Amino acid sequence: MAVPKRKTSKRKKRARNTHKKAPKITIQACPKCGAQKQPHRVCPECGFYAGEQRVTKKGS
Repeated sequence: MAVPKRKTSKRKKRARNTHKKAPKITIQACPKCGAQKQPHRVCPECGFYAGEQRVTKKGS
């Protein structure tokens, strides 16, 4: 079984783990109402997706 010869330094450990961060969430404007939403998802404000009403508006 392999055993490390030396303690891994903070710098080495952090350099190895730099790619493990969470990706940025992409936000775009809804073409119908202009509210901010994630791509390929129904707009939470107006309920439109791909030019069609998919869900009823919140609060209505």
